[in-house]
Amino acid sequence: MSLSSDNTLKIRHTSQVVYVTLPDKSKAYLKYNVENGIMKLIETYTPPQYRGKGLASLLVKYAVDLAKSNNWLIEPICSYAIYFFMKNPDYRYILIEQYKKLSEQEWQRLLEEAKLREEQKKDV
Repeated sequence: MSLSSDNTLKIRHTSQVVYVTLPDKSKAYLKYNVENGIMKLIETYTPPQYRGKGLASLLVKYAVDLAKSNNWLIEPICSYAIYFFMKNPDYRYILIEQYKKLSEQEWQRLLEEAKLREEQKKDV
């Protein structure tokens, strides 16, 4: 199933989540919170049957637009958000200062740390 050609998908947001309702009524989402003008991207989830179709990327891009329109900076915390900014350097302008100048090795270390944190959460 190709989602990119499906223009009926509408991304929406609340004060703590960016989400899209999928054709089977499941949801892909990006949880965030905003403190002192910093939008922290906390958790990304895509239902297994929709993974690998670019949904998480669309949610992060929507979050970037949301941050831009509110004059917020972004701090990527979850592994997917870190991965997105690692792979899309053109979007790093919106990141908090400490993330703007990271080397590729530092991005890789951040990604590995986030994945480890998320694995540990699953085990609890």
